[in-house]
Amino acid sequence: MARKSSLLKRAAIAVVSVIAIYVILNASVSRSLPSSSDLPRQLFRDEDDEGRAPIQPRVRVYMYDLPRRFTYGVIEQHAIVRGGLKKPVDDVATLKYPGHQHMHEWYLFSDLNRPEVDRSGSPITRVMDPADADLFYVPVFSSLSLIVNAGRPVEPGSGYSDEKMQEGLMEWLERQEWWRRNEGRDHVIPAGDPNALYRILDRVKNAVLLVADFGRLRPDQGSFVKDVVIPYSHRVNLFNGEIGVESRNTLLFFMGNRYRKDGGKVRDLLFQVLEKEEDVTIKHGTQSRENRRAATKGMHTSKFCLNPAGDTPSACRLFDSIVSLCVPVIVSDSIELPFEDVIDYRKFSIFVEANAALEPGFLVQMLRKIKTKKILEYQREMQSVRRYFDYENPNGAVKEIWRQVSQKLPLIKLMSNRDKRLVLRNLTEPNCSCLCTNQTGLITSI
Repeated sequence: MARKSSLLKRAAIAVVSVIAIYVILNASVSRSLPSSSDLPRQLFRDEDDEGRAPIQPRVRVYMYDLPRRFTYGVIEQHAIVRGGLKKPVDDVATLKYPGHQHMHEWYLFSDLNRPEVDRSGSPITRVMDPADADLFYVPVFSSLSLIVNAGRPVEPGSGYSDEKMQEGLMEWLERQEWWRRNEGRDHVIPAGDPNALYRILDRVKNAVLLVADFGRLRPDQGSFVKDVVIPYSHRVNLFNGEIGVESRNTLLFFMGNRYRKDGGKVRDLLFQVLEKEEDVTIKHGTQSRENRRAATKGMHTSKFCLNPAGDTPSACRLFDSIVSLCVPVIVSDSIELPFEDVIDYRKFSIFVEANAALEPGFLVQMLRKIKTKKILEYQREMQSVRRYFDYENPNGAVKEIWRQVSQKLPLIKLMSNRDKRLVLRNLTEPNCSCLCTNQTGLITSI
């Protein structure tokens, strides 16, 4: 009994000793570490009282006050060329940006000009001092500039020149301290039209470019890593009816230019395959108010909408289809799509490899086999995502573009710091900042 008591006493002493050592060490380590108030706030992800994740610090964006000729001056020239204005106006605020398929530049410009109180929930905040900025936005109306003289002959030495606008913009940028600091890497430039800024692309390629696709860009000019793919502005009215197929009597609809260059040559071949098919409407038509009304009616009354490549892999028609709840049938093997980190297009679109689509009977037979239940699933999914493609929706395209832009900031800082330490080298091949995917050659569409 005495021996058992001795053993218990020694065990108790051992336990007390271990606890004492732990307390001493813990106190010592705690004194050597900084308190939570000493650590950067970005390291903490404490939840709020309702258990939600904290709001991350917003990216600070400085918007350049560009000379008028790069913004409102472009609107002015567009109106003058079309007879809407006889001479320049004194109050540029009276000028209305004209509707076209690359209106992102207007909506982003307008968003940054709104009071911060009206921009609740935006992933970015505008700062008025460039020294405070993480990123710099260049609000040039590059896509509108491209079409000021579209289809209109201009006499040498007179009229508006998009090329001169581009050169003037580049000269202005190269005089800016903040552009020279990182060679434009922390700048964001809208270039939605595939031909926008074509003359100076090699001089602005370090910047984050907002593009519709990479069809006209070399690998060293544009990439998923550096740039942001944005949606076209839809040109047909939103469909406000209920989901369903009762009022959609046309199986497949397309209205657009039949003859395009490059990958868009598939359009003429699709016309030849489809124009005699029953319950298929496929029409040649160019941009006009009358044709937009016809396209709106056609998309709103069709189950599926054909979306072939244009001069470049993407086209406005895809986004017209989505807001019309007309299931997109995409025949464009090289298409790139906006916001794919949050949107799975396979849930509401049908991708068809070009060679398969050109087989007589293949496309319509495939579509006729799709059950009503599946079409309704596609429509519900389009209803849930179409805000992403609406530039006028407060939680739509503008906010998503800024979200994607803000995600580029860590890479921009990495590349800027890296470039400052690298030794200048003569490379035989371009140093591309790009991701190469699907290199196996496997076709993942139907």
